[in-house]
Amino acid sequence: MKIGDSLKKLRESKELTQQEMADLIHTHRTGYSKMENNQQDIPVDCLILVAKNFGMTVDDIIYFGEKNSMPKEISIDDKATLEQLQLINELDKEEKNILLKLIETFISKKRFKDYLQKNIATL
Repeated sequence: MKIGDSLKKLRESKELTQQEMADLIHTHRTGYSKMENNQQDIPVDCLILVAKNFGMTVDDIIYFGEKNSMPKEISIDDKATLEQLQLINELDKEEKNILLKLIETFISKKRFKDYLQKNIATL
């Protein structure tokens, strides 16, 4: 899914108009419409404004609706990885939450880096 599609899904889920979203990121409605329709790049500062206003991360905006889709079955052939997962499972709730936030941060950083590289390559 393209980022404009994600932005549109987010806007619709919050029941906002294009004008309201344009006001939120301090741009004209026609410019916002072009972003949402993937006709114009979305500036990073606009993504940050949207994320802050909705209590989300930029990664949440980029992958809106796709991020939490998990495979139904996971198989792990690597014994070391399986042992690590078992040790993680033994952590208390607070430690697990900290670890999951760290993992999410690294994944978000990688996705954002990949997104930037992809868009820079198209210039």
